[in-house]
Amino acid sequence: MDRLPPQGVPTRQAGRRNAGCLPLEDYGALGDGRSVALSGADGSIDWWCVPNLDSPPLFDRLLDPEEGGRFVIAPELPFTVRQSYRPRSNVLETVFTTDTGEARLTESLNSGRAGRLPWAELARRIEGLSGEVRFRLDMRPGRRAQAASPYQSKIGRHFVFHVERVLGLLLHSDGIRCERTDESVTGSFSVSAGSREVLAIIAGMDEPLVVPPVEEIDRRIDISDDEWRAWADSVAHRSSERPAFVRSALALKLLLFSPSGAIAAAATTSLPEGIGGKKNYDYRYAWVRDAGYTIKAFLAAGAQAEAKAAFAWLLDRLRQEGCRVCYTLSGAPVPQVREIDVPGYRDSRPVVTGNLATDQHQHGIYGDIFETAARFVGYGNILDPSSAELLSHIADQCADRWRQKDAGIWELPDAEHYTMSKISCWQALARAVELADQGQLPTTCRERWERERDRIAHWIEANCWSEVQQSFVLHPGSDKLDASLALAVRFGFDGRERLEKTLDAIDRRLGAGPYHYRYSGSEVEEGCFLACSFWMVEARALLGQRSRAQAALGRLTAALDRGVGIYSEMADPGSGTYLGNLPQGLSHLAHIMALDALQDEAPA
Repeated sequence: MDRLPPQGVPTRQAGRRNAGCLPLEDYGALGDGRSVALSGADGSIDWWCVPNLDSPPLFDRLLDPEEGGRFVIAPELPFTVRQSYRPRSNVLETVFTTDTGEARLTESLNSGRAGRLPWAELARRIEGLSGEVRFRLDMRPGRRAQAASPYQSKIGRHFVFHVERVLGLLLHSDGIRCERTDESVTGSFSVSAGSREVLAIIAGMDEPLVVPPVEEIDRRIDISDDEWRAWADSVAHRSSERPAFVRSALALKLLLFSPSGAIAAAATTSLPEGIGGKKNYDYRYAWVRDAGYTIKAFLAAGAQAEAKAAFAWLLDRLRQEGCRVCYTLSGAPVPQVREIDVPGYRDSRPVVTGNLATDQHQHGIYGDIFETAARFVGYGNILDPSSAELLSHIADQCADRWRQKDAGIWELPDAEHYTMSKISCWQALARAVELADQGQLPTTCRERWERERDRIAHWIEANCWSEVQQSFVLHPGSDKLDASLALAVRFGFDGRERLEKTLDAIDRRLGAGPYHYRYSGSEVEEGCFLACSFWMVEARALLGQRSRAQAALGRLTAALDRGVGIYSEMADPGSGTYLGNLPQGLSHLAHIMALDALQDEAPA
């Protein structure tokens, strides 16, 4: 299928690597419901975990610029690029322009008509558009921080690469000639107007490899595009912001781990929240908070199947493992933190697997669980008796534990009576009462939940408001602010006047241009948290401040218009460059909820 180059996409110089690293906004994400690959604007795939999103990386140049694995297809001459997703799709296109011609690279982690393939298939098609462009090929698997030594063997007619238990093939069309060693496959080829070449990696772990014809792989790029567009066309949002809404929904879809229904917080580990800093975390796990918010975003998008799968997974984890902050994508407790001896993104260390949150308690999980259940029911769905009983026990647990200190939404090292945690407990019990009144939960403890809900509200009003700051504060006795308090508006917490003043205080003290820091003092070691700024937009829209919300959203989305529409966790407010792991689910779902709130406020 012939397609024109992306139009209206800025042309920019490529290869702007700093210490061997591309700016994070120069990456597009590819996905197949099982893993995510990051493809740079200079033609280098620098991150791909095989076969699963939380497997060790096959390509890890993102965190090991000099020696890390990569899959490069790039012009031999200097070039500029125009890069964008195909409309309503997660198939990525990059148009390279050199002095001799123009060519288009189309990339996909392929699926089929029946859904996700039972193997990993990373496909890359190069088409000549004008003149002639000569490309270089460099595919080298990563060494896993020197813990593995890749090698190749010939099995039948095929050269197979091995990295520990991962087995893979680099397949290509006849016009490409390659040289192979144990550690790499290199080569070069040319395309001219009307010609095309195709390369693909087929990979798996501890499983036989299928060897599909290259022509079939090529066709599956367009099949995958068709499937993405069919899904995107089903998204239920009809405002003028629909393209932006759909783009964030597609980004969230990349993070849905289809084998289990889990939703990963992000596709990467250890991308720094501040360059050179130590706040580098592994986000390839499923947080209850992020899962709950993402389920709500899927419901807002009309993606009932994805929301149901994720909610069922969450309830099953709560049933099997209890109320934990986060789980692996397969549903186990997240492992302890382990450092990996590689240089890190722009020399930012440590590089880690595992997460410290695995041993924390956060009251926020109670609110997240019950808000998710309430939203699920609010879309006309029904809780089964087993799930209703489970949720009733969790409501009882919340009613007992809300007076305790916790780590808070930001997983801080010091346990405190965080205001947002108390609001989350209020939220959980408020939703539990509502679900009981609807017949979705047993009513045995309903009046107890109601009384504790009201006690929490009185406690917050008495202890967490600062007359000096004219705001709710991070915790009682503190003068620090917390941008996550914008969520209290969505949660329906009482006290409109105080919430409006809190939003104004957050803008004054935590705002930085169109962005916001998470809490007072965080600016010393990290960038601005994108979700917080979208939460502020949503809160103002829900409070009826529509014009103010739209203006803030316009400034924010203009500042984020730096790549193909994939958002990271944070941004540097000075340079605008992205920081933190990506694609970051929390950023995209906050974007979706902000757009949904503005749509809801629109006149009929």
